[in-house]
Amino acid sequence: MNGSGQPVTIVDIDIPFGRLVGIFIKWGIAAIPATIALSVIMSIIFSLLWGLLGFGAWHGMTTRM
Repeated sequence: MNGSGQPVTIVDIDIPFGRLVGIFIKWGIAAIPATIALSVIMSIIFSLLWGLLGFGAWHGMTTRM
């Protein structure tokens, strides 16, 4: 291709309502494992940061007072 293509404008997309509902249900089901995976990854990252920065030691000092 030499890059001299014609510009295209999409005016209308005709999706039946039932198919659209099916797409949204699939997205919702796919979001569940993605949310679980992200929460596990973020909890590991924050636990490492919490331990490396020593916030656990600070918390232990305040509870003994």
